[in-house]
Amino acid sequence: MTDKGIIYLDYNATAPIRPEVIEVMVEIMEEGGNPSSIHSAGRKAKSRMEQARLTISEIIKCRSQMIVFTSGGTEANNMAVLSSGCTRLITTSAEHDSIRSASSRFNGEVDILPVDKDGLIDLSQLEMLLTKGGDNTLVSILYANNETGVVQDINNISAAVHAAGALLHIDAIQALAKVPIDFMGMGVDMMSLSSHKIGGPQGVGALVALEKLPVKSFVMGGGQEIGRRGGTENIAGIVGFASAVSMVPTSLLKMKELEIWRDEMEENILKHCPQAMFLGKNAVRLPNISTIYMPNVTNETQVMNFDLDKICISSGSACSSGKVKASHVTLAMNYDEKIATSTIRMSMGWRSIKTDVEAFLKSWKKQYDRKNA
Repeated sequence: MTDKGIIYLDYNATAPIRPEVIEVMVEIMEEGGNPSSIHSAGRKAKSRMEQARLTISEIIKCRSQMIVFTSGGTEANNMAVLSSGCTRLITTSAEHDSIRSASSRFNGEVDILPVDKDGLIDLSQLEMLLTKGGDNTLVSILYANNETGVVQDINNISAAVHAAGALLHIDAIQALAKVPIDFMGMGVDMMSLSSHKIGGPQGVGALVALEKLPVKSFVMGGGQEIGRRGGTENIAGIVGFASAVSMVPTSLLKMKELEIWRDEMEENILKHCPQAMFLGKNAVRLPNISTIYMPNVTNETQVMNFDLDKICISSGSACSSGKVKASHVTLAMNYDEKIATSTIRMSMGWRSIKTDVEAFLKSWKKQYDRKNA
């Protein structure tokens, strides 16, 4: 992403690490220290980690002891679903692959909620499923979809879930630093986060969980993270994560600018190609993303052609074995295979500039004209 001339528009896959984060991580790696050690070096590492936990808790508005550091969002999602102690799971057809895979291993009943053409769940359908009984039920839902950016109405979902006596887990990995997050205000029970989506290092994330929940790790060790996850903590990664989170207020301001550029770009594409579509456009979306259908040009061809123009985009989630294929999210939104295999995702972030979007638009039009002339 530092290669000269490369335009990076795949922030929903991973964001470039912020220089401030690199700087503080180098400092931590030079310090060393195991936070479980009782000597001065260990105590300093422990202090660094707990300050990081406090920094994150203040931004996302939770108690610091609710934060369990993990190896990333995938582990956090797996922990939420598979160690909640629940015997019934309700999730959606448009979830991230880490939830879909965990659902297949869930030891209990699993109900899948459909999403509509805009990528939203029907609250009345959720309430109907919950009438079967909320006791020992976990509802797991993406706060903001990683492929389309569609944002679910978590406040109303939370009210319905808790009225039925069930628990609510949200995957807020894509939402962090793009929309304000208030863990306590939303009334959720668990929430997954990841560092590398916001300019922090890869390989670190967090599960935020109410203290009363029986969350247990699959990683057994010395009882770290208040007994919720074993193994020596990744201090440099955790402090880097917190450094990136501390810049969330700045990121939220940047998002307002990105939304303007995104909307202008979509309007320009529609003028050039009225048959183009933007998935989730009629719903509330994250401000940095556009998921675009280009008629008669496959997503595989588009990804390669954008790459030839030195523009990095993707055809969907980066967690699908690196394959270019029909998106399960697009199919879940009731679009046919033709649309699902001709749709790409461009996503902007903290280092994006307006000329990046202009270059993307120029390349998009060129590819469309070449195939549809």
